[in-house]
Amino acid sequence: MSFNIGLSGLNAASSDLSVTANNISNAATTGFKESRAEFADVYALSPFGNGSTAIGSGVLLSNVAQQFNQGNLEFTENALDLAINGPGFFTLAPTLTSTERIYSRAGAFGVNENGFIVNSTGQFLVSFPVNQDGTVTSTSLGTATPVQIPAAAGTPQATSEIEIGLNLPANAAELDPALFDPDNPSTFTNSTSVTIFDSLGDAHIATTYYVKQTPVAGPPASSPWAVYLYVDGVATDIPGGTAGSPAAGVNYAELVFDEAGNLASTSPAPIEGIAVALTNGASDLDLTLDFANNVPTQYAGPFSVNVLSQDGFTTGQLSGLDISEDGLIRANFTNGQFVALGKVALTNFRNPQGLRQLGNTSWAQTIGSGEPVTGEAGTGTFGLVRSGALEASNVDLTRELVRLITAQRNFQANAKTIETSSNVTQTIININ
Repeated sequence: MSFNIGLSGLNAASSDLSVTANNISNAATTGFKESRAEFADVYALSPFGNGSTAIGSGVLLSNVAQQFNQGNLEFTENALDLAINGPGFFTLAPTLTSTERIYSRAGAFGVNENGFIVNSTGQFLVSFPVNQDGTVTSTSLGTATPVQIPAAAGTPQATSEIEIGLNLPANAAELDPALFDPDNPSTFTNSTSVTIFDSLGDAHIATTYYVKQTPVAGPPASSPWAVYLYVDGVATDIPGGTAGSPAAGVNYAELVFDEAGNLASTSPAPIEGIAVALTNGASDLDLTLDFANNVPTQYAGPFSVNVLSQDGFTTGQLSGLDISEDGLIRANFTNGQFVALGKVALTNFRNPQGLRQLGNTSWAQTIGSGEPVTGEAGTGTFGLVRSGALEASNVDLTRELVRLITAQRNFQANAKTIETSSNVTQTIININ
């Protein structure tokens, strides 16, 4: 019997050595979680046995429990190196069409030949679908899909609206808009320009000219300003506007200010439907001059432009990826635009130690782990996503080396019990 007890001790010590050796060998493995050998004693008793005099039957390995405590974050220069600072697992798909999901803390990702974000074993990082502004439309694993980086250049967008916010000087000299001539600066008060784009992405220069007119006596008193629009040096007609100078040959718009210098009205209202004919093969532009969102003023200060923007853009090439702390993956283009590709899908479990190990620092769901709980990074109990960082192994080498010594001593001690039992048996055999 003592031989079996000693043998069980040898097996247990050997298992302890193996678990410790595996921890030590993976001390540099990204996302690795150390294991701990857990043992239980063995007693064999009949229903009416005397427990106070029972002798144990040895030891057995009851569990190899993985420890999911956080590893240190190691920062890198790769934007696709991801780490979770807090609870949660990255959610991966083994193939593009598979509905199976596997889970990992190792975030060393790259891009495969088809532009999908994958890990070193080719498993696909999945993300929740998002709107263009980055808000998630669904946090269900059933709607999470692999993330693919766009291969095409950013598509151009024609300008449809020009937003203008400025101050027109109240003390400027009064001029006659019927005498306006863009080639004669003395016929207009101020001007400003902005670059706009057509449907092909070609750039054009849109210039607005401002002419202060004679104030209208009240009540209420008002101060009108004429606004001429030129695109690429060509006068552009403003539908519903006022007939302009012979030099322009088009209608102009008006901004009317009250006695406090605030914008009272525009003519036409709104200033929209401005057609700009193009000869480069692009669609004609249909512009709106928006003075509503950034209300102009007429104060005694100098002419100043506070806002001058437009909603068009030219073509662009992919310039890189940004991954925010909440897991939003965004493709950036050289034209200043971006596309939200998805939000990293994080998963957690009530009992992570119940997960089944698959190797390659990945796990699968089991009955013991419970159902997966999915969510966005930074919400609920989920940690934050760190781009340009990797989670190191949580193995403490110093502790593991001490365990190694302890397991070795246990092995030697159990071997000694077998040796002693052998000597006792031999002595009995030699009794005459």
